[in-house]
Amino acid sequence: MFYIPFFVLLIILIAIIMFKAVKIVPESQVYIVEKLGKYYQSLSSGLSFINPFFDRVARIVSLKEQVVDFDPQAVITKDNATMQIDTVVYFQITDPKLYTYGVERPLSAIENLTATTLRNIIGDMTVDETLTSRDIINTKMRQELDDATDPWGIKVNRVELKSILPPNDIRIAMEKEMKAEREKRAKILEAQATRESAILVAILRAEAEKEVKIKEAEGKAQAILEIQKAEAEAIKVLNEAKPSKEILALKSFETFEKVADGKSTKILIPSEIQNLAGFIQAIKEIK
Repeated sequence: MFYIPFFVLLIILIAIIMFKAVKIVPESQVYIVEKLGKYYQSLSSGLSFINPFFDRVARIVSLKEQVVDFDPQAVITKDNATMQIDTVVYFQITDPKLYTYGVERPLSAIENLTATTLRNIIGDMTVDETLTSRDIINTKMRQELDDATDPWGIKVNRVELKSILPPNDIRIAMEKEMKAEREKRAKILEAQATRESAILVAILRAEAEKEVKIKEAEGKAQAILEIQKAEAEAIKVLNEAKPSKEILALKSFETFEKVADGKSTKILIPSEIQNLAGFIQAIKEIK
């Protein structure tokens, strides 16, 4: 018959006791320890020792932020439309003791609390308000859930409405409305583009006409300037040639002919031909 030495049994017994007495708690976790069925202590991360005969780890609690995606809930709006809303809750355990002993099945409690809170909020809103007020709904739900779960050692960090599904007839009406709105915006944009194009064409045409008139005016001014320069040059040449009285009389007569072309009502006779005899003599010389 095979016998195990006593010291070997003793070493095995001590090893089992030490194994049960030593607890290595991972980071972001807390061990809830009970002594004889009553809460005794909470073990944080690191190496800890417990009494293997009277103490036991009742629960392991994670301190990490947790995300729970609940099934879509049927809620009724203020105008009696049934909406299917899918909710996501982000929460974190702040007090492991309250979380362990404060409520039975905490996740189920949070889910039911989320459903009732959502029904209360959506019940005071219409379909349009529900579809356009996600941020308001998220904020209200987070505040109410955070206040309600505080005695359970839970902090609700954020609540998000993952999806909002209105009834089928409302969805069809909304799609038609959105299509009509898009067509309306397209027509408005097209009309604005046509109007802006017409305005631009009119501006360019006016600028072109203005440019033509400016060029014509500049051409006339240049022509007048050239004529004046030619006349000045002619006078200069005439003065340099020292013309006789007969030549001056001839030039005066030419001026008289231009003035008396039928377009003037008054005639100014040069002083050189005011004398009748000199005037007749000038005519003879011209012939």
